[in-house]
Amino acid sequence: MNFKDYYAVLGVPKNAAEKDIKSTYRKLARKWHPDANPNNTKEAEEKFKEISEAYEVLGDPEKRKKYDVLGPNWQQAAHQAEQQRRYRTDGGSEEFEFDLGGPGSPSGFSDFFDVFFSGVGRRQTAQSRSYAHRGQDLETTIDLDLRDVYDGGRKSVSLQIEDLCPRCHGTGTLSGRLCPQCHGTGHILFNKRFEVTIPKGIGDKQRIRLAGQGGAGINGGPNGDLHLVVTLREDPTYKRKGDDLYVDLPVSVYDLVLGGEVAVPTLSGEVAMKIPSGTQNNRLLRLPGRGMPHVKSGGSGDEYVRLIGQLPQDLSDKEKKLFKELAALRNGKA
Repeated sequence: MNFKDYYAVLGVPKNAAEKDIKSTYRKLARKWHPDANPNNTKEAEEKFKEISEAYEVLGDPEKRKKYDVLGPNWQQAAHQAEQQRRYRTDGGSEEFEFDLGGPGSPSGFSDFFDVFFSGVGRRQTAQSRSYAHRGQDLETTIDLDLRDVYDGGRKSVSLQIEDLCPRCHGTGTLSGRLCPQCHGTGHILFNKRFEVTIPKGIGDKQRIRLAGQGGAGINGGPNGDLHLVVTLREDPTYKRKGDDLYVDLPVSVYDLVLGGEVAVPTLSGEVAMKIPSGTQNNRLLRLPGRGMPHVKSGGSGDEYVRLIGQLPQDLSDKEKKLFKELAALRNGKA
């Protein structure tokens, strides 16, 4: 039995925050999932099992604490565990047994994991098996367009969810062997379609909670919740800053010099906007209330229109002559 450096397996420092460990694990799990490596299934299965084992320990505060305490004393602790392979509770009515490894290792993970962390191989009382447990809260991302969050409302989406394997119920094994569906990890990735209510004006990285749509409950316990982290796609027309929108609008140089009225695109339709005479190029004009809805209060942000002056192309001789006359007037030579 060899010591497992779980920090090295995930590639994180020993003082890594819990959220960083979780984020790193998810990236590695997607990369090495056997379904994502059909041409290299065997290596992917081993790698996936290794990173899943590491996260099983480092992602659990109690197991991580125990792992950090073991440190260089792990061999001594393993020896003591082997000496106490069979022991009884104080009442003497229930036997507990540790399996110290071998091909039939019940968790599907390494011998090191089974000795110190899994607890697999202990027989449970009927009473403990009957306890109901709430399902795990799950988290995934949902990609939305600016129009989606401006309009809000119901949207049907297909999302990739990670949950307990329905075949082995999260144990990772069937009849003493690795579960063929989850490859011993106890978890699977699957696609599921949801009807999601998009709050108007919701921002990037904000969350939408779907109550009862998370992991399945155990022994009749309630399901967990599903948390959707919003990722806003880049919009080709608008830039969003808070609840304000910014748009570039090409206009003729004559509109800047003489003033005029132009049509401006907004997410609620085109509106007419007046340009004062003598307006400088790149000036921002504000359209009040034409931005994104405030997600927690009434009203909306503003839309800011940047005027981009467009010089005339392919001037005729007459036009060139008139521009020269204008230039002479401005220079006081006329």
